[in-house]
Amino acid sequence: MLSFISPTDALFLYAEAVQRPINVGALGVLSRPEGAGAQDARAMVAEALTRDQVAPLWRRHPHRSLISLGQWRWCTDDDIDLDYHVRLSSLPQPAGMAELCDLVSRLHSGRLDLNRPLWQFHLIEGLPDGRYAIYVKVHHALADGVSAMRLLQQTVSTDPDRRGMPALWEVGTQPSGDDVSGGIGPWRVAQGVVKATGELAGMAPALADTVWRAVRRRGGPLTLAAPHTPLNVPISSARSFAGRSFPIDRLRLVAKHTDATLNDVVLAMCAGALRRYLLRRNALPSAPLMAMVPVSLRGDEPAGAAVPGNRIGTLTCSLGTQLADPAERLAAVQASMCDGKAALAGRSQLQVLAMSALGAAPLAIAIALGHGLGPLRPPNVMISNVPGPSGPLYWNGAHLEALYPLSVPVDGQTLNITCTSVNDQIIFGLTACRRAVPAIGTLADFLGRELDLLDAFYRIPVGIGVDRRTRRRRARATPTARG
Repeated sequence: MLSFISPTDALFLYAEAVQRPINVGALGVLSRPEGAGAQDARAMVAEALTRDQVAPLWRRHPHRSLISLGQWRWCTDDDIDLDYHVRLSSLPQPAGMAELCDLVSRLHSGRLDLNRPLWQFHLIEGLPDGRYAIYVKVHHALADGVSAMRLLQQTVSTDPDRRGMPALWEVGTQPSGDDVSGGIGPWRVAQGVVKATGELAGMAPALADTVWRAVRRRGGPLTLAAPHTPLNVPISSARSFAGRSFPIDRLRLVAKHTDATLNDVVLAMCAGALRRYLLRRNALPSAPLMAMVPVSLRGDEPAGAAVPGNRIGTLTCSLGTQLADPAERLAAVQASMCDGKAALAGRSQLQVLAMSALGAAPLAIAIALGHGLGPLRPPNVMISNVPGPSGPLYWNGAHLEALYPLSVPVDGQTLNITCTSVNDQIIFGLTACRRAVPAIGTLADFLGRELDLLDAFYRIPVGIGVDRRTRRRRARATPTARG
């Protein structure tokens, strides 16, 4: 069965190159249930393989030909070679998070075979205390971060005693009815024409407002003010990855003290880390770095919704990296995000997508040319916050300790920072071009440093993730909470 791939999803296929694999992924770290043996994880995966059940979503691969006039279409395979898609790896001993991140960096660097369904699942053994990891790689054309997280939630449970949970490739469907075949009924066409007519009437003002805001350096989907940094260069094929996690209540308290959102605090942490990292490289520009911030358009779509693919808009955010004061950086982020949200307020989903496409034009040019075009520089970094489940989660009794997201660095934007929440932690995944972003672990460490500064500045009460002695030591080290 064939179905046309949406223009948004097809863009990720057209953009891919040898040095630019367009893969998103997730790295889960699990502790085995009490009394379980070292081989239990391998046995659970083997059992899932014997069931030979693959959901429709994981059977699809892209195809184009003269018949489709060069357009990408989804083709559904009847026979899936699970031995190709599901793999086993063992870490060299002794192993820890550094060795795990090195392995995942290499795995994430490779392109997926477009002649097969666009995913791989890796069981990784060898972590201390019998823990193991699961790394999943999916082509961005198949799923965005929100849809991938919702698919993952179907494979885990809040019940540590529950068994018989499905493997990832056993869950997920594909759109039904007209969306599968590519055919659209007459009534649906009529409805679409009426709806589109109303939306198109507001399209020109929406796009004009987007340009007006960019020229005046106001928030919105487009920026013309991104400075050049070592992060904004042509990309190479090798990837590097680092992950860090923090108690989510620490960020919530900072947000509460400042009337900020949790996402504002995430952006401020990234701003401070990037400022410190670029200062160490003597490469901090005088103008503030600009971040591209994806905005999910899925709304309240339920976790089991059968809608794969990508439904995202974008905003740009000034990170205030020219400011030495962490409180001023957070205020700059808040102001920029409020301004950007105002630009999208009252817009239809189609208008937001068109405005976001205009905003992504500098990045598309950078991908096509390997650099920007005059003033059309893409935002310096992509920063995403994908909502995740709260509370502890289990897969067949194994506790999901952490879930690190991996994303897509591209030409002109060689660093991607994505975070999610799980197990009452906010978890950051940093994915980058290894050549353009050396020592990515240092950059990840600076996220914690920035959160410490925000804690100290706002005198966050003791008891949230950090003990009293540690807080006193930090206060002595940074009495004015500047840096």
